[in-house]
Amino acid sequence: MAEKSERLLNLYIMLLAQTRFVSKQDIRRAHYGEYSDNTRGDEAFEKAFERDKEDLRELGVVIEVGSLDHYFDDEQGYRISPDTSSLPEIRFEADEAAVLGIAARAWEQHTLARATTEAMRKLAAQGVEIDTSRLDLVPPSLRAEEPAFDACWEATQKRREIAFDYRRPGQEATRRRLQPWGVVRSSGRWYVVGHDVDRQAERVFRLSRVRGKVTMLGKSGAYAVPPGTDVKAIADQLVHTTPDIDATVLVRQRAGVALRRSATSIEEDVTGPDALSGWDRLGLTGQFRDLVNAVLSLGPSALVEGPQELRSDVLARLTEVAR
Repeated sequence: MAEKSERLLNLYIMLLAQTRFVSKQDIRRAHYGEYSDNTRGDEAFEKAFERDKEDLRELGVVIEVGSLDHYFDDEQGYRISPDTSSLPEIRFEADEAAVLGIAARAWEQHTLARATTEAMRKLAAQGVEIDTSRLDLVPPSLRAEEPAFDACWEATQKRREIAFDYRRPGQEATRRRLQPWGVVRSSGRWYVVGHDVDRQAERVFRLSRVRGKVTMLGKSGAYAVPPGTDVKAIADQLVHTTPDIDATVLVRQRAGVALRRSATSIEEDVTGPDALSGWDRLGLTGQFRDLVNAVLSLGPSALVEGPQELRSDVLARLTEVAR
C-alpha cells in the first residue's frame, strides 16, 4: 500500500509538472521500472498504469490525453493541467481572521500552541490581517495538564492503537487497550473516546485517571473511525450522569457570547445589581459544573439569580479567590 501511494504521488507530480504531453514509455521508464521490456512485462505495465490512472481520477484528478505531435496523432500522451488541480486562493474577511486568531491564542497546551502559532505565522506571511480586537472578546484559555494528553492526541491523528493503565476511584489500576477516535473536553475535563479492544465496545476514559505512560502499538492507519461518529456526543452521553439544571443569570450587554448562544431565553435591557440598565437576563439549562465555570469566567459581568444552590457555589468560589 505504501509503495502504491508513493507511485501515485510520483505519477501525479510528474504529470502536473509537464508543459507538454508525456508519452507512456517515458512514464514507464520513470515510475514502472519493475516491469521488464518483454511481452509479459508490457501487459503488466498496461494493467498497472490503467489502475493508477483510474485511482487518480477517483481522487478528482483530471488527466488530459492528447497527441504528442501536432501533425501526427498516432501516439497519445498524458498530462495534468495546473488549472484543474490547483486549489483556489483562500481569502478571509476581517472578522473571520479575527476568529482564527482567537482560536490560535486559546491553546496553552504546548503541542497545539506550537502548531497554531505556526499556522498564524503562515497566514500573516500571506498578508492576512489578524486583529482580534474587532470581535471585542476575551480569548478563552484551553490547557491540558494531563500527561496523557499529548500521546492520546498523537495516536488519534495517526490512528494508532494505545495501551495504558487506568484507575477508577476506589479501584486498582487495570491495563486497557484502545483505538482512539478523538480527544474531547467535557464538563471541564479531558477525555479520550474510542473502541476498547478487549471489551469490544466504545468507551470514554478521563485522562486524569490514566496512570503512567501511554504506549502506542502497531502501525499508523491501523483502524478507521466508524462513519458518522460524534466523539463529543459520545463523551457527553457517557460522562454526564447527573441531570441538567435550569438557571437564571444576569449578564452585561456585549458580554457572555458563549452563554448567549446556549440560552433558552433572553430578556434584554433589564436592571442589574447596580440598579442600572445595560444587563440581559438569560435562561440557561446545563450541567451544574458547566454553569458554574461559565459564570466564573465572566467575573463581574455575570450574576446568578437562581437556583440558590448554583448562586451559593459561585459565591463560595469567588469568596475563596478574594480571600
